[in-house]
Amino acid sequence: MATNSNFMLKVTDAKLPDIQKALQQAGITVRSIIEVFKEEGKAEGKTEEAK
Repeated sequence: MATNSNFMLKVTDAKLPDIQKALQQAGITVRSIIEVFKEEGKAEGKTEEAK
């Protein structure tokens, strides 16, 4: 009998279709993928101060 599991993962610079494709290639049946939260990366380096 199949077991249904829920996982949450965090990725950097990956798109939903890429994640689904990778899981399917690993032989994992994907029932659904939901984007819960998206955080924009912080810019690296120094910022210029307004004068």
